[in-house]
Amino acid sequence: MKIYLDACCLNRPFDDQSQPRVHLEAEAILLIFEKLRQQEWHWTASEVLLYEINQNPDLENKQRVLSLISMANHMVEITDDLLTRAEELEGAGFDTYDAIHLASAKQAKVDVFLTTDDPIVKIANRNKKLLDFRVENPVKWLEEVLK
Repeated sequence: MKIYLDACCLNRPFDDQSQPRVHLEAEAILLIFEKLRQQEWHWTASEVLLYEINQNPDLENKQRVLSLISMANHMVEITDDLLTRAEELEGAGFDTYDAIHLASAKQAKVDVFLTTDDPIVKIANRNKKLLDFRVENPVKWLEEVLK
């Protein structure tokens, strides 16, 4: 199983856990990282993910999230072809960063793109024909995969 975790997923374990949804998503991400550590699943990251993480003004959280990147099995480089694909995705309603993340996931031929960002999931569901992988919330995806 090849997965792509966006920046909001990587930050979730370090977010305020007082809201039940945030806590549940954080637990899901931690379980996913355990599966990655056990090499049951493979994680694809990207240069745009590194760039986005490095924009975090909270130095402590930035270092925590950057330390997770070492677990990635594959790093997608930004190329002109990838940016062209990202522009197509922007035309479908995704914002620039999300479009580049999704284009990176497509280039890596992942099975699933995980995000805690509801608008990304909504837009992806409206534009399934543009993507050849699932876009899901990690909790919903784990409920299905671990049955």
